[in-house]
Formats: sequence, structure tokens, C-alpha cells
Amino acid sequence: MGFTELTRNAVDVLPAGGLEAKLKLGRPLRVKLGIDVTSPDIHVGRAVPLQRMRAFQDEGHVGVLIVGDYTTRIGDPSGRSAERPILSDEEIDRNAKTYLEQAMVILDPGRTEVRYNGEWLAKLSYADVVRLARTITVARILERDDFEKRMRAQEPISISELLYPLMQAYDSVAIEADVELGGTDQLYNLLAGREVMPHYGLEPQVVLTTPLLLSWDGSKMSSSVGNNIPLTAPPEEMFGRTMRIPDEQLEEWYRLVAERPVPETDPMAAKLELARFIVARSWGDEAAGEAEAHFTRVVRQGEAPEDVPEVALPDGDPVHLPALLVERLGVGSTSEARRLIAQGAVRVNGEPAPGLDLPRASLAGALLQVGKRRFARLTA
Repeated sequence: MGFTELTRNAVDVLPAGGLEAKLKLGRPLRVKLGIDVTSPDIHVGRAVPLQRMRAFQDEGHVGVLIVGDYTTRIGDPSGRSAERPILSDEEIDRNAKTYLEQAMVILDPGRTEVRYNGEWLAKLSYADVVRLARTITVARILERDDFEKRMRAQEPISISELLYPLMQAYDSVAIEADVELGGTDQLYNLLAGREVMPHYGLEPQVVLTTPLLLSWDGSKMSSSVGNNIPLTAPPEEMFGRTMRIPDEQLEEWYRLVAERPVPETDPMAAKLELARFIVARSWGDEAAGEAEAHFTRVVRQGEAPEDVPEVALPDGDPVHLPALLVERLGVGSTSEARRLIAQGAVRVNGEPAPGLDLPRASLAGALLQVGKRRFARLTA
């Protein structure tokens, strides 16, 4: 594959000529990628730099996957207008476990070195932290776009946030990184690694950034918003979410996720092919076929899925439908439930729900549908 494949979709490869020089060293390079485990999901957007790590692995290099268990306790301020909430140790450990499982959907386990940055950061003494802090000036730290904006707006910035880029840079020192990968929002942190490494007698790493993949709603993917596609989400969910991509985003998704041009066909067929690819990568071809059949039956043809979960009716007669939708079918609020009912998006045995309070007898054994994808068989 060579240099072209290693730098596919790269936005920055810094410094110019640096990667070519590293590749001439005649040894496997140590290619670093670290993601804080602030959420339990690696989605298809976060997988884009993982795909570059896999390309390096396929060329014989070592992928060093850093689980940011320690830096998660501070929270990366990149792109933030306020500090991230601090997670408990239990949440961090749980997220780290699922993070590794998902990363291996993309990576070659045999060429992946997994490290936790608590290994070295927890051992730093106060004197060690002061030494690290001497490597970059306050003025240089405050050049960061998000810090600069918050300073102008007179919003608070904690000292711990100023230390974050230095901690990520020290990860590169600890594992002696040759290359560090990340999204374009990580460029400052990755360049900080280049500044810090020479102070510890190491050659600076090469920095390679990849674009941020926008969701179908045009914004950055987020687990909390739900506009993402986790790499180990159920196949039917992955398929359905992929099909939400607007036609105008297909080229970007094919380029970054499938790493090939959009097929010369109509947008629906191209979308179906991309959905099959995304599901098959995580779950295999058989699961992709079943997910497509589910999507065709439930969404395109409006039929109920084969396996409909049973939901027990609450006590009382009549049944207040908004409360049932919130408590038993996961609708966000009673106001949202009322809106869905008013729009005809809630159906009982295929017909729009006739009101908010329905006789219990009319619901016992009925097929309840919310939107296109949520079904339940109501039991007395």
C-alpha cells in the first residue's frame, strides 16, 4: 500500500517530509492513538483515525492504543465551552472495557499494544509535573482556539485544563511514539507532543490528523445526542441509522468510512450498500443481510418485525397512553408522547391512536407502534 494508503484522508501530516523520514528508519514505527473513555461508544466517526492505525498495522507497524483512564479524570477541553463532568472510577473502567472491544472491530489485535496512561501519569511526582509544565509557556497554551475564545468571553479556565495537553504529550514520551493520530480537533494536543518530546531526549513524533465525520443532522457525532452509529450497536440499529444519511453526505461517508468512491447508482442503492458495509464490518455478512431484511420489512414496507417484545399494560382503566409510551416504550417525555399521538405517529393495530386515554380492553393483545421502528405487543 505504501505512503498513499497510510495518509489516505489525512488533513495534516506534519512536519512536511517527516513521515517519509520515519518510514526510512527501517523498523516498525510506534503509531499512537489515544481516546479518553468519556463515553462507552466508539462510533463510525471516531473509527476514522482507527482505520489509519489499521493501515499502518497492515504495513507492519505497531499500533499503540492508549486508553486514557487517567486523563479522563481531568477531561479534554478540546472544542468545549466548559469543563467536562468527572466520571467515577467505575464508569471509567466500564467504558474502557467496552472501548477496547469496539476498537478491535477495526484494529489487528496481533499488532496492537494496549496501554493505560494511568501506568505513568499516576506515578508522576509534583516535581515531575513542574518539570513537564516548564516545557511549554502559558502564552503557547492559550493559543488554543477554545482557550482563546473562553479568555475573550471572560469564562473560567481551570489550571487542570491547561495541563491536559501536557498530559497527552507525556503519553507520547512514555510510549516513545513515532506517529500520533487524531481528529482535526486534536491538532493542538498532537503538536504539543512534538514540543515536549525533545525535552525528554526523544525525536518529535509525526502528527497525522483526519477529518471529523458529520452526522446525518449535520453536526458532530455524539453519544449523548444519539446521532452516532456505535461500532457494536445492534445490526438493525446500525443499518437504520446509516439509512438516515442525506444524499448530499454520501460522498463524504463513502470517502471516510468505506474508503472508496460512491457507487454509480441511485442514492438509495448507494445508501443500502453503505449500510451493508458498516454492519458487515462489525457483525459479518449474514447479520448485514438480516439487518437489511429487517429494514425493508419494518421501515420501507411498514410491517411489524418478526420478534415483537411484549409489554405489560399498567394497572387502571382507561390507560393513559402518553404515560405508557414514556414508562414502557422509552419515549422521552409525556409532552413528546402527546405530540407523537397528535401527529398520528402512534398506531394501535395499524390505526392511529384515537385519543390519549383508551379503554384497557381495546389495548390488551394489541400491536402498538411508535414511529417507524418501535413496536410492542401489549399484554394485560
